[in-house]
Amino acid sequence: MDSVGGFQLPKYHPIPETQTQSPTPSADAATHNHPLLLCPLEQWASYTIKTKDRGSNDEYTISTTSVRGRPVLPLFWCNNKEFDSYGDCDVCRGSNFGTDYYFCELHHEKFHKECVESPLKIKHPYHPEHYLQLHFLNRITECFSCRRKAEWLVYRCTICQFFMHPVCAMKPISFVVDQPKRHHHSLTFFPRQTSLTCNVCGLLRKLYPTYVCLGCNFVAHNDCMYSPSIIKISRHHHRISYISSLRSGEWSCGVCRQGIDGDYGAYSCDKCSDYVVHSRCALGEDVWDGKELEGVPEEAETTLGPFNVITEGVISHFLHAHYLRFEVNILDDENNFCQACTLSIYEGNFYSCMECDFVIHETCAIAPRKIQSALHPHPLILKADIENDCNACARTAWGGFGYQCPIRECDFKLDVLCASISEPFDYKGHDHPLFLGLDPEEKAICHVCKTKFHKPLNCIKCDFIVCMKCATLPNKVKYKHDKHFLTILFGEEVCENDWCEVCERDLGDTDTKVFYWCKECCTTFHIECLFGKDPYMKPGKIIRVWGLNDVQILGKCKISRPICDHCKNRCQGKIFKRDKYRACSWHCMYVTFYM
Repeated sequence: MDSVGGFQLPKYHPIPETQTQSPTPSADAATHNHPLLLCPLEQWASYTIKTKDRGSNDEYTISTTSVRGRPVLPLFWCNNKEFDSYGDCDVCRGSNFGTDYYFCELHHEKFHKECVESPLKIKHPYHPEHYLQLHFLNRITECFSCRRKAEWLVYRCTICQFFMHPVCAMKPISFVVDQPKRHHHSLTFFPRQTSLTCNVCGLLRKLYPTYVCLGCNFVAHNDCMYSPSIIKISRHHHRISYISSLRSGEWSCGVCRQGIDGDYGAYSCDKCSDYVVHSRCALGEDVWDGKELEGVPEEAETTLGPFNVITEGVISHFLHAHYLRFEVNILDDENNFCQACTLSIYEGNFYSCMECDFVIHETCAIAPRKIQSALHPHPLILKADIENDCNACARTAWGGFGYQCPIRECDFKLDVLCASISEPFDYKGHDHPLFLGLDPEEKAICHVCKTKFHKPLNCIKCDFIVCMKCATLPNKVKYKHDKHFLTILFGEEVCENDWCEVCERDLGDTDTKVFYWCKECCTTFHIECLFGKDPYMKPGKIIRVWGLNDVQILGKCKISRPICDHCKNRCQGKIFKRDKYRACSWHCMYVTFYM
């Protein structure tokens, strides 16, 4: 029996003609003549035209007719071991697949060799029931071979919604695996896996390739039989190890918070006897950094504090040049902004600079230099002047402190408020602790603001869900014309005076489902009317965009409220100024000049 197999080609091969001249960018290619092939971007152009004509942009099946009449472009074969280190394939968006690729001189783009040479239709052992067709998919899905994200150029079964990367589809298939990591016998590929539960992950995934040991009645998916032995995940402060079964008892997953069947594999902590995680939950891209730690010594991590104590009540913070003095809050000025979270300092202690107007909450001043957030698999570093949307709450932050992943390819950022979220989370608007237990790829409806968000917090005792944006709103705030603190109001009837005290609009006429209110005075306020539309964009910051004139962020005007030059409404909060133009929000300024 042959232990290695592969896909079966149909009669049609998309290789139009043979190349007569071969300019090559590598020594490996210099001794070969390689065929002229169609640039995948030409197929993509055909895709966008077709989908635009029919009013859809989700998917498009590539066929022989879809590429007729398109020019054949020179793609020169190379072998570059550094290819995937510098970027993904420009048509399948995949990296770390291999070293062979083509380069298009006209488009100046690079493509995996398999993506260029992909047949339009194949029959694959991992899905023998139906043919797989080459598709352009304008959404993110999962490859059923390697479990990595797949988009744009994919192989797809339109009946079963089975997807594969072209690179994965072209690889030879091992029908017999001699040394699987999770079993001591050889495993044999089993093509009809519809009713077999994997011993490693405990799941029945009928579309995933399955291998079996007939002597032991052992079953493993192709991506499970090589699961790592020891890993570190973002949800726990110790390493966790794979175990084939758990001792009898009731177990709950430390990631999804659902029950675990102890008869199947899981990951457990050797130091915390009660911490276990589903195999699939532990290996999720949002939880695990992809590193196998078996045989890697565990080093004691040294941490530096965010400040040094100079004398009693005086510190030196690593993100500010001057000494800071500890103060007990006596401020009552909404224009005194914390330089870290950019919110007004209404209550609590703070530090103020002894030489300039730098002010920071005490809680923000003690934010660690480095954290392991539950929202990201890599450690995050505290930086000043973050200029980007927060990946958790999607709020536009400009000029405050934030945490950033040092791995450039991640481009992951959190503002200091979202970075402070930990499990279990105590939300003042709910009686039970909250967790990050929902699927991060799915959007859930926040019970506070009634909008859909990724990565919300949820209650495992009831169905309560709150998004990061609502969970990190200040619990108490002040309004300049009210001597009492205001608290959050949602999910219940407001008082008889059901209008906003600032804009005087009827609360029922707006889409907002959450407000601030004064219990003593029975007055209500829109969040935007209190904070403005851009509360996390620091006053005094200069925004430089695309080489155009600078935009200056000004604080709330105490004397008058100028009219926005775009929406013609009064500027309730911060003012965005460019030359003689004024805008009430970054959105209005952006639409006016950049759209």
